[in-house]
Amino acid sequence: MDPLMIVGLLIILFAVFTVVRSVRIVPQARARNVERLGRYHTTLKPGLNFVIPYIDRVYPVIDLREQVVSFRPQPVITEDNLVVEIDTVLYFQVTDPRAAAYEIANYIQAVEQLTVTTLRNVVGSLDLEMTLTSRDTINSQLRGVLDEATGKWGIRVNRVEIKAIDPPKSIKEAMEKQMRAERDKRAAILTAEGQRQSQILTAEGDKQSAILRAEGDRSAAILKAQGQSQAIDQVFQAVHRNDPDPQLLAYQYLQVLPELAKGSGNTFWVIPSEVTSALQGVSKAFTESLPRSSATRQAPATGETAELEAAQAERAAAEAVAEASDTDSGPRPLSAASGAPDPLADLHRRHEHPQP
Repeated sequence: MDPLMIVGLLIILFAVFTVVRSVRIVPQARARNVERLGRYHTTLKPGLNFVIPYIDRVYPVIDLREQVVSFRPQPVITEDNLVVEIDTVLYFQVTDPRAAAYEIANYIQAVEQLTVTTLRNVVGSLDLEMTLTSRDTINSQLRGVLDEATGKWGIRVNRVEIKAIDPPKSIKEAMEKQMRAERDKRAAILTAEGQRQSQILTAEGDKQSAILRAEGDRSAAILKAQGQSQAIDQVFQAVHRNDPDPQLLAYQYLQVLPELAKGSGNTFWVIPSEVTSALQGVSKAFTESLPRSSATRQAPATGETAELEAAQAERAAAEAVAEASDTDSGPRPLSAASGAPDPLADLHRRHEHPQP
C-alpha cells in the first residue's frame, strides 16, 4: 500500500476521533464539569454540548436527582449513659455541581460523618425514654444542622430519618417487662370497670324490678279494695232496698252465734237488748205461724194449750242461745243496752226448771 494513502487514512481517523471527542451528550438531570487547561471552565448542561478536544477536560457525570443514602448503625451514648445503635437514612440533592466537585472531596462520606457527629450531639442531651419517643425532634434538629453545614458544598439535605433505635438487650428485656406490667394493669382496670358497670346495671335492674313489683302490688291492693267496697256497697244497697224486718235479722244473728262461740277463749259474751227484743218477735212469729194438729183443729185451743205452745217456742229460742255458750254455769249475761238481766237467760232457766 502506498505510504501516502496510509498517512491519509491516519489523518482521517484522527479527524474523526477529534470530532467525536469534541461532542458531549449529557442526560437529563445530570451535569459534567469542564476544565480548560487545568482550570474550571464550565458545567455542561443536559443535551448536546461541544468542547475543545485535547484542551478541555470533562469530568464524570454528577447526578442532580435526590439521592437516598442509608448509613450503617452507629453507637450513640444517651444522657443516662446507655449505648444505643441508631440507623439513619439521609435524603439529599446536589444543587451546585461545581461546589460539589471543588468544595469537598467526597460529599457522600462528608455527609455521613457529619450525620454521625450531629446525631451523637443531639442524642447525648436526651435520655433513653426521650430518645425513643422524640424521633421527630431528632430528625428536625439533624436536618437543620446538616442543611446549614452542607450548603457551601452545593448539597441540600431534604430529610433525615431515623430508621431504627436498638437499645441494649438488658434494656429491651426490662422494657418488655414494663410493657407487660402496663398491659396487665390496663387489663385489670378494664376488668374492674366491667365488673363495676355490671354490678351497677344489676342493681338498677333490681331497683326497677322492685319498683314495678311494688306498683303492681299497690294496684292490686287498690283494685281489691275497690272490689270489696263495691261489693259492700251493693250488699248495703240490696239490704236497704229489700228493707228486712227485725225478725230476719234476729234469725241471721241466731245462725252466727254458734260461730262466735267456737273460740277457745270465748267464755263470756254479751247479747244486745235489741237482739233480745228481736228474738221475742221471732218466738211470737213461730207461735203464731205454727200449724195446728188434727186434734187442735177439731177442738178450739184452751188457755192451757196456748200457754204450752208459747213455752215451747220460748224453749226453742233459749236452746239456740244455749248452743252458743261454752258452759251452762258462769256469770249471768246482762243486756248491753240496759244492764239488766237478760230475759233470754231467764227464759232458758225457767224452761230447764219448770214450776209445778
